[in-house]
Amino acid sequence: MLPAVDWAQPWLAPYRTHGEVAAQAASNASVASALQAAKPPSAPDFVHQDNLPAGQAYEAHIFETRTVPTRDNLHDFFNGLVWLAFPQTKRRLNELQAAEIARTGVGATRGPLRDALTLFDENGAVLDAPAALWDALVARDWQALFVTQRALWSEARLLVFGHALLEKLVSPRKAATAHVLLPDAARSNALDDATLAQRLGPEWLAQKPFVPLPVLGVPGWCAANASAEYYDDPKVFRPRP
Repeated sequence: MLPAVDWAQPWLAPYRTHGEVAAQAASNASVASALQAAKPPSAPDFVHQDNLPAGQAYEAHIFETRTVPTRDNLHDFFNGLVWLAFPQTKRRLNELQAAEIARTGVGATRGPLRDALTLFDENGAVLDAPAALWDALVARDWQALFVTQRALWSEARLLVFGHALLEKLVSPRKAATAHVLLPDAARSNALDDATLAQRLGPEWLAQKPFVPLPVLGVPGWCAANASAEYYDDPKVFRPRP
């Protein structure tokens, strides 16, 4: 049985419909079976981890078989939910991972592209926000981002994409930090699956186009951040190097 998840949390909104159903099913079945029962036709099949042959790279196996080996834990549960909600984006990440594995093999290090793909897959987020918020975020001007420009968050949307970060947020801690994908030249960061998948080019991703964002600083995502003093914590809200 999986630990309890508070599906009312705002970062879980994109995953709640499938998540509540799958979590209930997982109380009496494997996580793979629960995800398989909830999946739309566009998502891959979910199989038990035992289906991954010894010595085969996980990403290569998914690409070759269109199946996702899945363990009975929250980490793989959230990975599956992201597959259900954003199948095109997850497939694009997998295609790039598999192509890089085919090109370079699996070594002691992943290389810049696979590092970036893994970072986004595990800990990434996408922000659609007014320019003033982007300027403050890139500058790591936390007071501007969360205090003086706070009202602009009513025009912003943040998607937590990384499944490891979603797992961490089951027990929210102030230091939980996402790697937010930087926008393109037009400052467009559409949150729909098809557009996001199209934006994931290998040359761009290899540059690691991310900026850190402590997600519990987002207005409405933590009751304590209603006080401006919440952000006076340099261990979490760190200045730009």
